[in-house]
Formats: sequence, C-alpha cells, structure tokens
Amino acid sequence: MSERFDVVVVGAGVSGASLAWHLKKRGVGRVLLVERDRPASGGTGKSAAIVRQHYSTPLMARLARAALDTFQKKAKACGFEQVGYLFLVPPGQVETAKNNMTMQRGVGVETEWLDPAALATRAGAWLNMDGVGGATFEPKAGYADPVRTTEAMVAAFKETGGEVRERTAVRGLLRSGDRVTGLSTDAGDIAAGTVVNAAGPWAPMLAASAGIEIEMRVLREQDTVWEARPGRPVPAHSISNAVDATYLRPLGANRYIVGRGFPKDYVDCDPYNYKLTSDDWFVAEVQKRLTHRFPTMEGAKLVDSYAALYDVTVDWYPYVGPRAGLSGYTDFSGGSGHGFKIAPAIAAELAEWIADGKVKPDFARLSYDRIARKETFAGSYGGNRG
Repeated sequence: MSERFDVVVVGAGVSGASLAWHLKKRGVGRVLLVERDRPASGGTGKSAAIVRQHYSTPLMARLARAALDTFQKKAKACGFEQVGYLFLVPPGQVETAKNNMTMQRGVGVETEWLDPAALATRAGAWLNMDGVGGATFEPKAGYADPVRTTEAMVAAFKETGGEVRERTAVRGLLRSGDRVTGLSTDAGDIAAGTVVNAAGPWAPMLAASAGIEIEMRVLREQDTVWEARPGRPVPAHSISNAVDATYLRPLGANRYIVGRGFPKDYVDCDPYNYKLTSDDWFVAEVQKRLTHRFPTMEGAKLVDSYAALYDVTVDWYPYVGPRAGLSGYTDFSGGSGHGFKIAPAIAAELAEWIADGKVKPDFARLSYDRIARKETFAGSYGGNRG
C-alpha cells in the first residue's frame, strides 16, 4: 500500500465530517476523510435539520444538549436559527412527555410544559387545538442548514491539518483475520490504523465487503416544501406534531419543510436506485394534515417535493463505536432520521474513544455489540422521536 493514515473516515455527511474534525482536535496524526461525491451529498443534505433535545433516554437527551451547544457556538457557519421547538402531544402521551421533561432537565435541557391554555395563548392564531393535550417547548432549539453545517465541519477539519478526498469511491474494506487494515479505492489501496464506517445508508454494503454484518434498513423518506400565503399568522418554531404524525420547520421567506413522522408506513429501497421525487399521494396526504393542524396554511403553494434516505437501525439509535473481537474498525451510522441533530456530540465522544480509548459507560452502549447482547434501546414514543 502506498499510503497510510492513522484514521480514515468513510463518508462526509455530518457524522463523518464532525468526527474527522474532532479527531484532529484531539491530536490524532494523519486523518483522511473520504467521500464518493461531495460533503452532505447523501442523506445529510436533505435533512429537515430540526435541532431539538426532547428524547426519552438520558443518553440521547445529554447528547442533544451537547450538540445544541455546538450549533449555538457555530450558529453563523451552521445556519443555526434559534426559533424554538414545539412538540405537540396528544392527550394519551401527556404524562410520558412530562416524565421525559423531568429527566431532560436533569441533564441540563431547558424545556417547559405548555398546557392547552398556555399553548393556545402562544400559538392559537395559527394552531388548531383539537386533539392536542399540550406541548413541550424548548426556547433555545430551532433548526440548522445541513449543508452549511457539514461544510463548516469539513473546513474546520482542513484547517487543523486533515485531508479530504472528494469524488473518491471506496470499493471495499481490507481485512486480515480479526483486523481491518485499510480500504480499497479506485485510486488505490489505503492502509489505516482505524477505518470508521460513516457511510450512512451505504454502510452495510461497505461493512459486508469485509464480512462484517450491519443489521439496518434503508428507507425512502419523502419531504415537501410549502410557501404560505402572505399576511397570515404562521408558525415561527420548528414543530414535531405527534398528534397528526407530521413535522414542520421554517425555511424563511414564509416557506416550510413538512414531512410525515412516526407512525407511518416505511418503504425499503436500494440506495443506489430509488425514486428521487415525492409521490402524488404523499403530497396530498401531507397537505391534508398540514392544513388541518395549521389552518392558516390553507392555500399554501407547493414549492418542492423530494425523497431522501434514512439508515434505520433495529432500535432507531445509531451504531457507534468499535466492536468486540474486531480491531481497526469503528461504526458511525444508523442516524435513523434523527442523526443530524446529535451528530456533533456523538462525534466528540467517539473521537475520545478512538484517540484515547476512553468512553462513558452509557455511550459505550451505542456499539453494535448491543445487538448480540440483546441490550437494545427503547424510546417512549417509538420510531425516530427517541
């Protein structure tokens, strides 16, 4: 092999880019970030990029809290807008939401409960309150620009001496016995002390090239963009709507990304060959749910619709970290549709694990080894709400 790096990170989405930067911050010598296209050209670039901290396990809540710090500190570079985050809760989940809020406050999340009266005062001008049991509100949350965020991480990585190779396809991992030794690209083989598989929906295929299993579904995820009529009161916050299973986040200029949330039907697909545009029935369904919950969006203009990919794990929590009995290989995939908002914090802790061999016990549970140990995670709401 003509080249050798201490760590090679495969995939320049927000996960891989963040990790590469944090590795260099920790003083790792030669770090290479490899991307088959351009940064954020996969699932990251089409993320709704809602930044919120409402999770139902202390691990995810504290990671989301730490990630929010990163978005706040790099607000301009990441396009972070602190518009607040609302989680609309049906009556049957009120107690669950309140219990989760108590836990979240314990790890430093700033969150408040809005009963129906308080919610109507805040949002009644644009919100249909029918069937809403209340809402959680995070004043410091909001949304970011996924492409700008990733590009900012790549730029910071380069500034600290990291090397990036775009438009470089990785054809497979190289393995000798119980150790991954590098990878093969169209430009030749590269040796590595550690290879990090941050290839998102393509991670299972990359792992399989070295006989490594990743139990993951690749799902086609659709989104729409709507422009509200001028002069009407409209939401200013990012919103998860558990009442109607939708989400909404502002784009500016009276425009919003609107998609379907859990529960819904999920469609498996080939990440190399899937329909890139939304289905007509999906657009119609989103429009119906949107205008029912937000009546002032009636008459909104459809601006765009598209499909992206979710890399979904068995429990909707990412696979992160090395594996028992296998050296030189580390997972960082399986964002499951909520990976963007926590990626910077996961990257910081994973970099410590790789560089210094130190890991918090709760974070170590994210390793793929949890599948064999039957120690998967369970969220309160199901799906990618965590």
